[in-house]
Amino acid sequence: MIGKIAGILEYRSTDHILIDVRGVGYIVYVSNRVLAGLPSNGEPVALYTDLLVREDNLQLFGFTTLVEKEWHRLLMSVQGIGAKASMAILGTLGAEGVSRGIALGDWNALAKAKGVGPKTAQRVAIELKDKAPSVMAMGGTMAEATGDEVIEDAPKRRAPATPKGNPAQAEALSALTNLGYAPGDAAGAVAEALGAQPDLDTSALIRAGLKLLAPKG
Repeated sequence: MIGKIAGILEYRSTDHILIDVRGVGYIVYVSNRVLAGLPSNGEPVALYTDLLVREDNLQLFGFTTLVEKEWHRLLMSVQGIGAKASMAILGTLGAEGVSRGIALGDWNALAKAKGVGPKTAQRVAIELKDKAPSVMAMGGTMAEATGDEVIEDAPKRRAPATPKGNPAQAEALSALTNLGYAPGDAAGAVAEALGAQPDLDTSALIRAGLKLLAPKG
């Protein structure tokens, strides 16, 4: 299994790039969001990769974070979601948007991706709902270990300390901060949600926190 590729970006197309690794060129398929964030041709690049094996073909898919790669793997496990649809979802929403949409059961957000209909989006939201907390929490763990971005010069982002005692509270706080919310705002939302419903599990607590943190309009 090829889990990461680092080399020189040789050329880019509309949905894939070629990375030269010591004279060997690897074609890596990427979402439009990843493509837009890549360096110029001729510059160093590194991506986490997932290898799709078929009887007549091998394809590499590239991601800038391990969270994004994990969502790709999970999205592909849902009936009706192939590699193309998964990349469309990630390209439209990004890893954080996918985390938020699935945690909230917001299938309308998932249906914004090209080629993903309402029924398929609903299936994704239902089947992966319980997976969201662990994937969202993974972001902090991976950031502490390797840095959130694959590119070696990118600044490393550490997850804030989480409170002890209630596992759901700590996991929900970690997930919300990994989504980019300020630690103080995330802690306030988690505390407010627990104050209203003390017995919430991690998944329900994350959804409640996201609702409280959503812009009021």
